[in-house]
Formats: sequence, structure tokens, C-alpha cells
Amino acid sequence: MSGDRDPGLQPERTRLAWRRTTLSGTVAAVLGAKAALQDGASASAVTACVACCLLWLALLFLAHHRIRVLASTTTPPALQPRRATAAVLCTVALAVCAAALVV
Repeated sequence: MSGDRDPGLQPERTRLAWRRTTLSGTVAAVLGAKAALQDGASASAVTACVACCLLWLALLFLAHHRIRVLASTTTPPALQPRRATAAVLCTVALAVCAAALVV
């Protein structure tokens, strides 16, 4: 068995998955901001809106870095556990913040 890995179309599918994740994060952040600013801006709504925006920016940074790594090499390295954990936490926290603003 050879030690070389044949990635096939996996990097392309992974790149598309990162793009879908950032798109859903964008929708959550926009809806959260709209809900926070629509009916008068209370301090807690503005705080949650700022949190949504910061989490969205962090998610964009992580995704852009991973997409760039996938495009730059023929055999991309595995995602570092620290970056994977950060991406998961950003995604979940963004969803929670947006849901709290919409409800």
C-alpha cells in the first residue's frame, strides 16, 4: 500500500462546504442584526448583534484560510484540531446569538 494520498475531488468538496458554511453564517448574522436593530436597539440586542458580527468575521477568517490552503497544494494537510474547534465554536455561537435575537 502506497503512503501517497490521492485526494480526488475531496479538496473541491471541502472548499464548497466551507463556502456554504460561511454563507449560512452570513445569513444568520444579517438576520440577527436586522432583528436587533428593527424594534429599537436595546443594550442587550446591540451586544448580541456585535457578538454575531465578530463571530461571523472569525468564521470568515478561518474559512478563507482553509480555502486558500486547499487551493495552494495538491495534497492539502489535515485541518489542525485547534482551527477545527474554533470553526465549530464560531458556527454554534453565531447560530445561538442569531437565534436569541430573532426570538
